[in-house]
Amino acid sequence: MTQTAQYDPSRLQDIVEAATVLRNGGCVAFPTETVFGLGVDATNPNAVQRAFVAKGRPSDNPLIVHLHSPSQMDLYCHSIPDIAYKLIEHFCPGPLTIVLPRRDSIAMSVTAGLDTVAIRFPNHEVAQRLLREVNLPIAAPSANRSGRPSATTWQAVIEDLDGLIDGVVCGEPCGIGIESTVVDVTRANPTVLRCGGVTLEQLHDVVPNIVMHNQQVDSSVNSPGLRHRHYQPTAKVVLVDSVSEMDHASNFFESDLRCAYLGINKLSEAITSKLVHYSYCNNEADYATALFRFFRECDNLGVQLILCQVVDEIGIGRALMDRIRRASGS
Repeated sequence: MTQTAQYDPSRLQDIVEAATVLRNGGCVAFPTETVFGLGVDATNPNAVQRAFVAKGRPSDNPLIVHLHSPSQMDLYCHSIPDIAYKLIEHFCPGPLTIVLPRRDSIAMSVTAGLDTVAIRFPNHEVAQRLLREVNLPIAAPSANRSGRPSATTWQAVIEDLDGLIDGVVCGEPCGIGIESTVVDVTRANPTVLRCGGVTLEQLHDVVPNIVMHNQQVDSSVNSPGLRHRHYQPTAKVVLVDSVSEMDHASNFFESDLRCAYLGINKLSEAITSKLVHYSYCNNEADYATALFRFFRECDNLGVQLILCQVVDEIGIGRALMDRIRRASGS
């Protein structure tokens, strides 16, 4: 584990040390397949409070609890329906979070006072090693300041949380790059509360009666990441429907704004010559992986306007567009 005073990615990840810090009520950031998480003991209210303070996170925003194995669920959840096990069989370990009835062993602050808890089993070697070593439920919101783009590298964690947490378990950049899908199985129909690394189409194949939550109709959401501003870089984010729109959108460049572009389609040289930063992605999955890292790169370059290409809201594109729209404030 890398302590807050020294960040050396070449050091071996000290899982035992990190687990000791967590058992003693500390905050440790660690990599998962989605984004870096800020881990604390979910049974320790004081530790949980430290995570909220470090992030500047509103207390009404519940946290996801990370477990290493479904065998632990009965300790922290009750009345687990068969559909939960069906989802776990098909998608776990992986980027799926399941909302279940909470046992009192989970600190009330983890769930923002709700009687449900969101749990997941990360598909990442470092995260699994840490969870097995600590053998506790670990509440782990994304390891960034609240409202900022999620951290997908250990360097991004340091940018936001240096001096505010007890350490970082370093690792390679996160592969998926956006957060897990959240499914509530306590409702009459299993309900997707947040799109993420498991697509709606994949879920439909396993659970045909699954539905998407409509926040405009029902604002009582027991899921993280929906009640407050999220994923926003310092720069203004603008959605661009097509490359042709970019080529005719000279108003973007008439001022002295420092602009950047992220998308799949390539731009003309006339446009790229006016950009401070740009990056092309091979497909929607690569776009999702690059999104938060690109936002942070733009902030470091002093970019004032980020142009993000719109993609079809199918597959991972649905979660990607959700993050871009939230980043843009729309």
